[in-house]
Amino acid sequence: MKAIRVHSAGGPEHLKYEDMPDPTPGAGQLLLRVEAAGVNFIEVYQRTGLYKMPLPATPGAEAAGTVLAVGEGVRDWRVGDAVATVDAQGSYAERALVAADRAVAIPPGLDAKRSAAVMLQGMTAHYLATSTCPLREGDTCLIHAAAGGVGLLLVQIAKLRGARVIGTVSNAAKEKLAREAGADEVVLYSERNFVAEVKRVTHGAGVRVVYDSVGRTTFDDSLACLVPRGMMVLFGQSSGPVPPFDPQILNARGSLFLTRPKLQNYTATRAELLERAGEVLGWVRDGRLRDRIWREFPLAQADDAHRALESRATTGKLLLVPAEAGAA
Repeated sequence: MKAIRVHSAGGPEHLKYEDMPDPTPGAGQLLLRVEAAGVNFIEVYQRTGLYKMPLPATPGAEAAGTVLAVGEGVRDWRVGDAVATVDAQGSYAERALVAADRAVAIPPGLDAKRSAAVMLQGMTAHYLATSTCPLREGDTCLIHAAAGGVGLLLVQIAKLRGARVIGTVSNAAKEKLAREAGADEVVLYSERNFVAEVKRVTHGAGVRVVYDSVGRTTFDDSLACLVPRGMMVLFGQSSGPVPPFDPQILNARGSLFLTRPKLQNYTATRAELLERAGEVLGWVRDGRLRDRIWREFPLAQADDAHRALESRATTGKLLLVPAEAGAA
């Protein structure tokens, strides 16, 4: 099979398209024919060495496709089943292994590409809005990068829960997308100070929660947008990691809460995985949650996909599609 391999940390050019032996499923595993693999910032962090992983390695965990073989002891899956996962063992490949209890069924009416496009980002948006800081009717939230892959989904889920959404974006095209997703107010941070705009539209009160995937460049000002006892949810760092800071700042600004969550802790049990994935995939199938695939890249062009993601010019999901699956 063909796969992307990383032999040493570095830039996108370190993503190598190579031949690898087909994996064999062990006990409790599925062998998946990858029809689409999601591209996510965690793989950028791993490739650069910011997040350590044993090398050489095949990046990627998000995938959707068809079961080719099942390992010993697997009872709930059959060859030919359509499944999606965020826990594949190297999804930047034509074949990937996944633990049977970390796969979910793709519901009728959805294909592999749309499923791969929403598994990680959709469940991330879901846990942020329903579990980390559960939004209630009438809450006001601030969502950074509101036209990004997670951002567009998070805006929609926040609106499904009855919240008022203020989004930040970098340009007019992204503003249009954020508004189409349902954002009530959109701030072009390249033109206006988002703290001042938040205070203006909330009549000086601030927001109950900030969902921040940007990190270094937005963190300090995000804290200034919160009401007393508000919550700062830092779930990414596309602009770089947040430097160490004095926790006394949280006290001084009104007994604020700060959390740095990750999806694995919100899908820790199979029951929670099935509930969260089932709701997201069901919403997409039924049209309540609109997915947006920004671009599909052939698997061999994983380096270009990473360059696009790092440019922060994307407005939706990036997918890698193996040659045998057919890239658009």
